[in-house]
Amino acid sequence: MNEAYLTDFNSWIDQTAQFLRERRWHEIDVEHLIQEVEELGKSERRGIASQLTRLLLHLLKWQYQPQRRSDSWLDSITDARTQIELAIEDSPSLKNYPTEQLEQSYQRARHQAAKQTNIQISVFPKECPYPVEFVLDEDWLPEESQ
Repeated sequence: MNEAYLTDFNSWIDQTAQFLRERRWHEIDVEHLIQEVEELGKSERRGIASQLTRLLLHLLKWQYQPQRRSDSWLDSITDARTQIELAIEDSPSLKNYPTEQLEQSYQRARHQAAKQTNIQISVFPKECPYPVEFVLDEDWLPEESQ
C-alpha cells in the first residue's frame, strides 16, 4: 500500500476510500492516512492566511495609491473576503483564525505592497492599522492616506 501512495497518489486515495467504505480496516495505510488528514487542516489554515494576505495587500494599495484604484482591486478585495468567509463556513472552528493570523498576514502584505508600489516600506504602518472586523467587512474600504 505504501508504494501506491508514493507512485500514484490518486489511486491511493481511491483505494483508501474503498477500503474505508468496505470497513477493511486492516488494509488501510493508516500512517499516510493520518498524515493526509492532518495536512487537510493545515491546508485550510494556509488558504485563509493566503487570502487574508491578498486582502490586506489590496487594502494597503487602495489606501496608499488612490490614483490607481481599479475595479480589479475591488474584485480582488471582494473575492478574498468571500474565500475567507467560505472557508469559515466549511470549518466554523476556524472563525478566529483571521484574528490570530492578522499580524503575520499584514507583515507579508506590507512587504508585498512595498515591492509592488515602489513605496518605501517605512511609509506603511509597522502594525496592522485595520481592525479585523473592518478587514472582513464587505462594505469597508480604507480612507486615502494623507
